[in-house]
Parts: sequence; structure tokens; C-alpha cells
Amino acid sequence: MPSRTTRLAIALTTAGLLLGAAGCTGGAQTAPRATLAAAASDTVTVVAQADASDRSVRASRALFASAPGAVVAPADDASAVAAAAKAAERAHVPALVTDADDSHTARAVSRELDRLGARWYQAEGEVSLDTDVEQRQAPEGTHAPGSTRASRPATVVVAARSADAAVVATARAAGAEVVTMPDGVTDPAAAPDVVTALHEQEDHPTVLVGKTFGDLSDPDWTVRAAKSGWQLPHGGQRPFDGHRYVALYGAPGAPVLGVLGEQDPEATVARAERLAHRYDDASDEPVTPAMEVIATVAAGAAGADGDYSSELPVSTLEPYVDAAHDAGMPVILDLQPGRSDFLAQAKRYESLLSKPGVWLALDPEWRLTKDQVPLRQIGTVSADEVNRTADWLADLVRSKGLPPKAFVLHQFRSAMIQDRSSLEQHPELDVLIHVDGQGSQPEKQATWKALHEGAPVGVHWGWKNFIDEDQPMLSPEQTMRDVRPSPALITYQ
Repeated sequence: MPSRTTRLAIALTTAGLLLGAAGCTGGAQTAPRATLAAAASDTVTVVAQADASDRSVRASRALFASAPGAVVAPADDASAVAAAAKAAERAHVPALVTDADDSHTARAVSRELDRLGARWYQAEGEVSLDTDVEQRQAPEGTHAPGSTRASRPATVVVAARSADAAVVATARAAGAEVVTMPDGVTDPAAAPDVVTALHEQEDHPTVLVGKTFGDLSDPDWTVRAAKSGWQLPHGGQRPFDGHRYVALYGAPGAPVLGVLGEQDPEATVARAERLAHRYDDASDEPVTPAMEVIATVAAGAAGADGDYSSELPVSTLEPYVDAAHDAGMPVILDLQPGRSDFLAQAKRYESLLSKPGVWLALDPEWRLTKDQVPLRQIGTVSADEVNRTADWLADLVRSKGLPPKAFVLHQFRSAMIQDRSSLEQHPELDVLIHVDGQGSQPEKQATWKALHEGAPVGVHWGWKNFIDEDQPMLSPEQTMRDVRPSPALITYQ
């Protein structure tokens, strides 16, 4: 990989002067005697048992405190379950299913009838229960006008309606809002309609139904973040799930460090939008314009604090963050810490990182030891320091109920991130390795391929187009055609 040119050395000094100057600037009805389960608005119930019968019972417990009866069907009889679902909705009572091959499920359903205080149950299909509750048809009139409506019915998110038709019927009988996850999507943060529904019902409890929800490490945070209502321009909250970004890179007031610094925030937004639109026909995923703003710039001089890094004040970055927010555009804050460390610098910008759509990038090239100087050595960072920074950022996201954030790691040499296989993953963060190779396209491709070897599972990938240094710079069509796998983030410097 070609080393940095002397032009960059001059740029660091020039940028320090420019940045120093910039820094000085300042639901349905219920039957009589049926009682909905009381729940606080922030309650999240996960119904993720492996067995459909267990899920039907758990949902009944979550949505009903009591009911005069229930409708029961065998889980393996689809027509009986469908009939039970219709009957339960008409009667405004739970729908329960049993497994003929598992006596446990029959006992669980019998216990649920007792808990509900049910006086009867209606059977659809072959049902055998050991209970004193009378088996008979739902009495006429249970769906008559005069049933009471729940004051705050739950929002029920269902992974698959076909697998949980009984639960859907129970939810509707309880007056709940029911929303279904898209096919193949397991994370509510990646489902725009689910985020919208949870936001619109933010004062209501939430029930997540489906085996896949058992894999959520923190359902409370997932729901809280969704209830904020913030979404990416093309929908959803998960940064790299079906999204691609084209970003301008640089530092405010420092054109020598990248194209972002060549204009004011509003003009930067417009330029980023024009650039991203050039990818519309070439990309197979929606393209969103973005900014990567250098918040701390590696400096050619030690500075007053001796860390060889110029830390821009929050007030200098805020106009860019605000302009991007108004345009629905994410912002990535980039750290070049010099002899400082990533975690200490990230904490400087907690107020900005506490905003949705403001993400974080670490640039190990500029992470130096106590006897190193920018441009004389290429920096490195330990996986431990990256993990500590990620831990802090994930905790910030979780504690404030923020949507997931992108966590970008710049790299163009394997040694820049030591022990990369030890990098930890957090559900609150989408990790992306951004390959910063510059020079000829064969050299860039070689770097790209080398960094993919042994990469942690599940990371996403970014590519940088250098306007002056690349020989030649790829067009949008070439970037999408020649860079494989296709990068989720493409930056321009």
C-alpha cells in the first residue's frame, strides 16, 4: 500500500491552522366479565417458546387477566385452528392450542383455563383436556354491544402469522394492535412497519411473538428504540440492513483533508445528495447520502496537551450534524487520536453521539504510541481498546434507548487492528471495516482482498474513493461492478 505523501504532511499543518480558527467560532371490544391483563406502557413480553401451544398460553397470560371462556384446537389441525381463531375473536376470548403428542400442553391449557376463571371452553377439532371446565359452545351474546374496550391495549408483533394464528386471534380479541414482521426479517429494528407501529403505540405495552424473538439479547432496548420513531430515509433503524451509503469525507474548514471541508454544511448536504444520486442506477440497494466528519485530526505538532491531535469543539461540528439531521442524512464522527486513545476522545462527543443517526468511526492509522509522530509511523490499535470503545458506545445506545449505530473501523494494513479476531459484537452496533487503500486499482483490490481474510463474521465493508490519489478513481458504476462484495459504505476523499 503506498505511504502517505508529503502533501499530507503539509495538509496536517495547514489543517491545524484552519481547524484552530474554526474552533474559535462559536383497539377492539371485550366480552362482559373478560378482563385484560394490566401492564405498564413500557412493558415488553417475549413469547418465544418453541411450541405453538406454549406460545398460545403465554400470549393469553400476557393479554388477559381473566375471561369467561376460551376456544381450544389441536395445533396440528390447521382448519381447526382457523375455526378456533374466528370463534375466539367473535367471543373476545383467548384461542389456545394443544399438541396431541405432548400431554404437557393439555395440562398447560387446562391450567390456563383455571387461571382465566373460565366457566366453559369451546373445542374445535379433536381436543382432550383433563379439566372441570365445561366443554360447550360459546354462549350467544358474548360478542354483544356493551363489551368494554381496553384503555391501553398492547401492540403485538408477530414473527409469522401462519405459525401463530391462535395468538393473533387472542390479540385481536384483546383489542391489541397486530403487526407482522416481513418475511426473512428477525430484527424489529430492520422492519419499517414494525417501527412505525410501535412508535404510534408508544404508550402501550408490547408483546413479541415468535421463536425468532428468543434470540434478541435485549428486547426492552429494541422496543424502546423503535418507539422513538426515528428511521433511516429508506426505512428501518438497522444501519446496514438493506442500506448503502455514499459519504463525503473531511473536516470542517479544512479542504486539504477532504471534500467535506470545501463548503459550508448546507452546501455539503446538497453535494452529498448529488453524489449519492449517481449511484441510484448502479446499486441494487437504496442509496443514502451521508457525511463522515473528522472530529479529531491528527496534527503535525504536539499541541498544548501533547497528544498530536486537534480536537474540534462540539460547536464546530453541530452545524454539520444539524444540517444532516434536517436532510435525513446520517453523520459519522471520525477520530484520529494521535497519542490519545479512542475511548477518551469518543467521550468528548457524547452529546452528539447521543443523537440518532450520529455514528462513530475509529481511524487506527493515527493511533500512536508515546514516542510516535503522525506520518513518520502508521499507527495501530489493540482489539482491547476497540472493544472498550464499542462497549461504551453500545452502553450509550442502550441506556438512552437510541436506534442501532454504525461502528466504523478504518484499515488498510492487517497490523493496524491487532488481534482483529477478538473484536466483540454488540446488538446495538453494526460493525463495518472501511478499507482505505489508495493508489492503483490492482493495489487497492489486493488490499481489499487481504483484509477480508480472517475477518470477524458478520462485519460489513466500506470502500474509499480517493479523488486525487487513486489511479484512476472508480466511477459509481465501476465501484458497484468491480468491488466485491459490494461495499455498504463508499466515502470520497
